[in-house]
Amino acid sequence: MKDAVLVDQVTRETILKLLSDDEVAHVSTAEAAASLPEGDEYLDLEDLARGVRKAPGATPPMGQVLPRRAVREATWSKILGTLKAVEVTTKA
Repeated sequence: MKDAVLVDQVTRETILKLLSDDEVAHVSTAEAAASLPEGDEYLDLEDLARGVRKAPGATPPMGQVLPRRAVREATWSKILGTLKAVEVTTKA
């Protein structure tokens, strides 16, 4: 149930609003790639409840992937903080 609540509260749009224009451009460029390099961390924007994942494996379509390398470290921290805040809220 917690996962469903997390997905309902934190959407793809919520996360993408944290990105600067430059980062959005980098994410758009990453979407054009066939896949992520092995070991790259990413978030599946359609399944945020699963948290940070590592490539390879069953990588979702690139259009729903937010690669860590596409954003600044400060932005990645904000994204993880947003997910953590919602997770803490749903545990209460």
